[in-house]
Amino acid sequence: MKTAGIDIGSRTIKITILEGSTLVDFQIVDTGIDPINNAKKMIQEYTFDGIVATGYGRYLAQTHLDCPVITEIKAYALGAHFLFPECRTVIDVGGQDSKIIRVNNGKVVDFAMNDRCAAGTGKFLEVMATTLGYTIDQLGEVACTAKSSVSISSMCTVFAESEVISLISRGENPESIALGLHQSIMSRILAMMGRTGFDDPVVFGGGVAKNRCMVELLKKKLGKQLLVPQEPQIIGAIGAALAFGKAKKRSS
Repeated sequence: MKTAGIDIGSRTIKITILEGSTLVDFQIVDTGIDPINNAKKMIQEYTFDGIVATGYGRYLAQTHLDCPVITEIKAYALGAHFLFPECRTVIDVGGQDSKIIRVNNGKVVDFAMNDRCAAGTGKFLEVMATTLGYTIDQLGEVACTAKSSVSISSMCTVFAESEVISLISRGENPESIALGLHQSIMSRILAMMGRTGFDDPVVFGGGVAKNRCMVELLKKKLGKQLLVPQEPQIIGAIGAALAFGKAKKRSS
């Protein structure tokens, strides 16, 4: 059987195609201003026996694509277990939220989620990169070159942006500011992990897992095995595809 999973996120849409237990294809596009139309275009490129939606736009997909849905938490637990069967904890830092999920054999044990503001997310990094005059891809690399960091006290994106502007005007090194921003996100992640607890090994997913500085900081701070998929943005879509049978039963 060939199943599809589609993760309609705030910044990107991800689709994966599984044939049995093999990932045969995937695609990532910007969500844009018309996520359903963009999702339909992606879906039309494939043939499959069933599809499940997850992410922010899952209920839009349920309405317009007539498909079952699964929560992001469950999808990430399933997807991380598929990629790394030994996984016990998942860190997901996406465009608009971040999550810590403790898992056991692909099932959710506990989780914590920050979805009330952009603090500690990809959006936070995008805003700060623009403020410092970098692209989002450059920001992590620049932070890795810093010899020291500047502490960022504000976690709110708006206040942090003002703080960064003040630091620039005081002549602080941009690389040090960039490192301080990454450290502030790491502190937010560790605070959530403190609420849930965590076990080794840890899987790091979401778009921010492509940021080399965040990966290196987490590896050093956790002192645990940190596993990063080759494409960290598709974990949820993989989990959605895996959930097809169960999701279909729940919706019938």
